[in-house]
Amino acid sequence: MKYFLLPLLILLCASVTHAQQKAARLIIRGDDMGYSHAGNEAIIQSYKNGIEQSIEVIVPSPWFPEAVKMLAANPGVDVGIHLAITSEWDNIKWRPLSDCPSLKDVDGYFYPMVYPNKNYPGKAINENNWKLADVEREFRAQIELGLKNIPRISHISAHMGCTGISDSVKAMVKKLAKEYKIDIDPQELNVKYAGYDGPHATAAEKIQSFIKMLDKLEAGNTYLFVDHPGLNTDELKAIHHIGYEDVAADRQGVTDLFTSEQVKAAIKKKNIQLISYKEITSR
Repeated sequence: MKYFLLPLLILLCASVTHAQQKAARLIIRGDDMGYSHAGNEAIIQSYKNGIEQSIEVIVPSPWFPEAVKMLAANPGVDVGIHLAITSEWDNIKWRPLSDCPSLKDVDGYFYPMVYPNKNYPGKAINENNWKLADVEREFRAQIELGLKNIPRISHISAHMGCTGISDSVKAMVKKLAKEYKIDIDPQELNVKYAGYDGPHATAAEKIQSFIKMLDKLEAGNTYLFVDHPGLNTDELKAIHHIGYEDVAADRQGVTDLFTSEQVKAAIKKKNIQLISYKEITSR
């Protein structure tokens, strides 16, 4: 009898392996670690108690030292450097790590915006005479300090789209990614971006629109979903900029989404495989 069962067992194992390979894969990325204590706490909660798989840390941010300690206490989470040359919040600012005069405002901070914004006239990087050498110098400083404190960094990403301000910057960032051996580019690996499918102002709307989005993920494809966890605390209520005043409530909603039991159940039901950047190329 055992000889008749063997082929059936082999077929069953092959079917399971095939199903795993065909499952839609999804990276859940939490951005902006380091901009606040509440943000740091929420990002770690979203990993430990939720679906978040990769964390992006802003190296020159004020709460970076705490982020380093938190990430050391959670060695299993994938980490990327969120390259930043802006400091967008009105009540809290950060400065460059390097000597890069063309990237600084009159007070020595990064400009608040990358692209022109009517609420901050003349205060965008692209409205000022930025220099490629300054951008490279600052990106190198952020990468090197990030790797020094968090050696397992696997990739880089862009805060507010700063790595796309010109073709020369794009090429330079690619060069740095290869040089520092942190070159995992989702676009080059055919990863598709996934976003909310519907309204997402409140936590409830975020959850429902996220689950609706899950329905559209196709088997065999890999997707990336990005948002910014936070906690609705007095600290985060004081962090905002013109045009984005409800930061605390909005980012609490992201944390609620990332830790939602309803969302976890939907992911399991739809046989979606959660992965990190490091696992994009694995099959």
